[in-house]
Amino acid sequence: MLWITNLFPKIGSSYGKEVDNLFWFIFWISLFFFLIIQIAMIYFVVRYRNRREEEVSNIEGNNFLEITWTIIPTIILVIMFFYGVYVFDNFQRRPPANSLEIKVIGHQWWWEFQYPNGYTTRDTLIVPTNKPIKLIMTSTDVIHSFYVRSFRIKEDLVPGRYTWTWFKVVEPGVYDIQCAEYCGSMHSKMIGYIKAVNRNDFESWLASVSKETDLSSLSPVEKGKKLSQIKGCTSCHSVDGSQLVGPTWKGLYSREVVVLENGKEKKLIADENYLRESILNPNAKIVKGFQNIMPSYQGQLNEDEILSIIEYIKSLK
Repeated sequence: MLWITNLFPKIGSSYGKEVDNLFWFIFWISLFFFLIIQIAMIYFVVRYRNRREEEVSNIEGNNFLEITWTIIPTIILVIMFFYGVYVFDNFQRRPPANSLEIKVIGHQWWWEFQYPNGYTTRDTLIVPTNKPIKLIMTSTDVIHSFYVRSFRIKEDLVPGRYTWTWFKVVEPGVYDIQCAEYCGSMHSKMIGYIKAVNRNDFESWLASVSKETDLSSLSPVEKGKKLSQIKGCTSCHSVDGSQLVGPTWKGLYSREVVVLENGKEKKLIADENYLRESILNPNAKIVKGFQNIMPSYQGQLNEDEILSIIEYIKSLK
């Protein structure tokens, strides 16, 4: 029966064992009673099958049996309930006070991770081992669900509010992140990774990337390029002319584009005003042939950052 217990990936979090113990407790009890009920059903079907030559006596019931098979399952269900509450409340909902807080933002269809120093990564979360990590999560568009099988955690990201979860990785490695809530046509590709390293390596990495968060010394084009990568723009808009879910940025500036505005087609020139509006209010004018799926970056970019991204787009000729 060992193959049954090996169905799940190796536990990577400190409380994963508690979750597995709860699962197997419920599973084996359910299997035990399932087999008893099925065997009894088969026995009674065969033993008391209809025979025309026999007269069947009328049995009205047995109070003792009825009370027994009501009380015992009730007790078992109550035990399951309080065991589940114990695991949920004492392990999954009580992050230690010294937890490292990281913000998680769900987008269609990628993950954004923001560290306390302002550094942002896309689809890869780097964390230290044996250090509690608290994730404060939200979504910019639709509901996503942050699911890490190896950690036995799953938590929804809801637009307009914050949710949270926490974990502590017990050993270095790379662990898969999946979105467990259908979020659109590319839902299956919304995959990320948690890379757990030892604490010294993490501190060295965090110190090195802290320098990259200062964009003040970069030219507008370089700053715009960096921002477009940090904010995930290039996951939907290519810079080499290839087709993605959004229009390519290559050669976009000053080009004539056909858009849908209030359901009507119109032609316009992709100038600075058009690009700015597309960043802040992408639903106002939809490029013909593309879906209306881009979220607004209102409040996420200041004017200087918007101008830098526009300068970067202008440089892609």
